[in-house]
Amino acid sequence: MAKAARKATKKAAVRERQQIAALPYVIVSGRALVCLATSRETRRWIIPKGWPRKGTAPHVQAAAEAMEEAGLTGFISPAAIGHYSYLKRVEGKPSIRCRVTVYPMLVMEQALDWPERHERQLSWLHAHTAAGKVDEPELANMMATLDKMRLRAD
Repeated sequence: MAKAARKATKKAAVRERQQIAALPYVIVSGRALVCLATSRETRRWIIPKGWPRKGTAPHVQAAAEAMEEAGLTGFISPAAIGHYSYLKRVEGKPSIRCRVTVYPMLVMEQALDWPERHERQLSWLHAHTAAGKVDEPELANMMATLDKMRLRAD
């Protein structure tokens, strides 16, 4: 019985996976605007995120996700501003609990074309408004307090 319990515990631990995300923003008239994208399958509002890649710094990978999912480039902080958790829905499989590390990214340019352009919608919203569009309370809190953080536009 102890072996079965260890196996179940190990299986539960494997279900929580690490992801990285960029929180893309610009500063307009002293206020932060956040870029949200829709997820491909559920069409929920999210920030660009993905799986870490071996040999790539997490913040660099987060910036790559922002380019792939939203066509955004800019300055990404190597320091995370927080974490949030969510359940990733996978068709035909059990949901996966993910813990997402978030890196702020000051957007300098948005491409006219990018890899997932036809798969997602984008919306630039004031940080407080964006916070009301996402499902994850911890992410919403990060967005809602974005204007109060000492983020720079220069």
